[in-house]
This record gives sequence, C-alpha cells and structure tokens, in this order.
Amino acid sequence: MAEGFKIDQQHGKSRIRVARVWKNVDGSGDVIVEWNVAISLFSDCLPAYTSGDNSAIVATDSMKNTVYAKAKECTEVISMEGFAILLGRHFASFYPQVSAAVINIVEKPWERVDVDGRSHSHGELAHVTISSLTVSLRVAPNLEDFGICFRLGSEKHTTEVKVEKYGTVSITSGIEGLALLKTTQMLTTKARAGSDLKEGRTEEISGEKDDGIDAQNSDLKKSGFEGFVRDHFTLLPETRERMVATEVTASWRYSLTHISDIPAKQFCFTERYLGVKKVLVDTFFGPPVEGVYSPSVQNTLYLMAKDVLNRFPDITSVKLRMPNIHFLPVNLSSKDKPNLVKFADDVYMPIDEPHGTIEATLSRTMSRL
Repeated sequence: MAEGFKIDQQHGKSRIRVARVWKNVDGSGDVIVEWNVAISLFSDCLPAYTSGDNSAIVATDSMKNTVYAKAKECTEVISMEGFAILLGRHFASFYPQVSAAVINIVEKPWERVDVDGRSHSHGELAHVTISSLTVSLRVAPNLEDFGICFRLGSEKHTTEVKVEKYGTVSITSGIEGLALLKTTQMLTTKARAGSDLKEGRTEEISGEKDDGIDAQNSDLKKSGFEGFVRDHFTLLPETRERMVATEVTASWRYSLTHISDIPAKQFCFTERYLGVKKVLVDTFFGPPVEGVYSPSVQNTLYLMAKDVLNRFPDITSVKLRMPNIHFLPVNLSSKDKPNLVKFADDVYMPIDEPHGTIEATLSRTMSRL
C-alpha cells in the first residue's frame, strides 16, 4: 500500500541484443547464437515511486551489462533457456530486494550452411535472406581466419523463464513465425499401385474413382472446410479442396517447477525445441506420400497440440495460434474477354489481411496453464 493506494510494479531492460560464439565445438566447427533479451524484476523499491528514493533500484544499465558478463562466463555452449535460467537465478539471488526475475529471450535463427549435404567447413559463398532481400557474403576458404558459414532462417525460438527468490521456476518455450502451407496432394499413378515413384504419370487426386483409389480415400489427400454455420451473412462456399496455409505461433510449458528439477544436460532444451517443431510440422503435413486430410484449421491445430503432449511427457500444456492465411482462386473475365483467367487449381491471390485467427491451449488434466 502507498498512501491508501495499491501499487503493482516491476522494472527492467528490453531489447538487449547479444551474440555469443563458441569456437570449433567438439571439432565440428563454430557455434553462434544471437539473442534478444528482455529482463523484468519484481523488487521492493516502492519508495522510488512514492518519495523519489532510488536506493533500492537496480539500474537497467546494470541489467544490460549483466547479460554480456554472463554470456562471457558461458565457456561451453548453453541453450537459450539455460541462459535465461542463469540470468534469472543471478538477479533473484544477488539482489536482496528482488523477489523474482522474468527473462524473455528471442533467438535469431542462424543456421549452419550445408553444401551438397555436408555442413560447410570453410566456405566460398553464404547466402543470407532477410525478408525479400538476399545478400551474398563472400568468404575466403581459410577456416582459421573466417570460420563457419551461416544463413538466416525464418521461424524464431522463444522462451520465458521466471525464477523466484527461493528457487521456484516456470519455463515456457515457443516458436514464432513457423510458416506452413500445403496444396492439393499429387500422386503418381504407379505410386498408387505401390510401384516405383520414379515412373508413371502425375495426376491431381480428385473425388472420383481413379486407378484403384476410391473417392473416400482420395478425400484424405486434401484440405477442406464445410458444414459450418450458414446464415444471411454467409457468402463463403463449402469446399473439400483448398490450399491451407498458416504461420504458427506456439508455446509450451515444461513440468519443471524448481531449479533442482532442471536436468544437467546442456542441450536438453534445444533438443526439445527441435523435437516439438518436428512434431508440429509432421502432424500438419501428414505422411510424405498420402498426406492427411484437414477438415479445418481447428482440427489440425488440435491434432498438432495433442501429438506434442503425447510425444513429450515433460510438457504440461501447449498453446497454438494459427491464423488462416488465405489463397483466393483467381477468375478474371470481362464482356470482351470472358475467360481471361479461368481458375483451374493453378492461379491464386495470396492475402494476409483480413485473415481468420484460430488459437487454443491444450493441457494435461490438473496441469497449470
């Protein structure tokens, strides 16, 4: 209480950008990470607000400097979550007035360049793609002088870690910007008969019986949307065949609740991130040849979250946000040119606004969201 008022406060530092390079890790080359760090401290500094007494404030400049100092101390490769835990433990234990620290980090997705299926060891040319701009970086072939080549990926790895004074911890990891799209499934005629994929004609699967594939099975190869509420505002036609595209934002909470619960293995969080991403992608697309039918983004979202929980028992809840990015069929005509562009499952107009927004959280019974 402050003069009869209730005040909830916290302060911190945001957009602290730090990169850390570990040289020639296990003889396989350099490892680089680039993190955007945000720190928020819950502390007993009420007099700073009510009377201008700053004696209990941890300066945000000190927070920034701590990030770089702790990065320097990490002589071995550490996961982003591990670094967030390290920072949280420091702030919660080093300053008596701090009761808890929340650390948010977003990792820029630098990826090792592969050439002909092999990780690049010295490099001639690396391509970095930023939005629609591609930049070519010329690298001399002397590994000792110029190191490993990396390219910038698309989706970003995120984490939020809260560490309290006496070791209570909550850890959430996530993915931002995981862009996924699938079109109508295509199969070769001989693939349908179980023959070699290298031969035979390629045809689009339709709802008609063809080459031994009945209509029911062929429906499993597409995405659609039908059976939804129809009223006097509804113009959207029902379909069993449409492109489905989304940009997934996912977050998942670990079952770890105390510092002592955290495994000692350095790469456990990184491995789990890669594992979750693979499950999300594999569930969205289905098997590589026959695919999987998606009756709605809602159903696909549920199956993706369910598969993550079934695969990883140390995850208690999964939240997915999947905007429905539309690809509208293009038909262009006029009185003089009635068939200027006649849609035949080939030409679309991609639009990103307005778009549908579908999100849900799936959690284990009795788990904390």
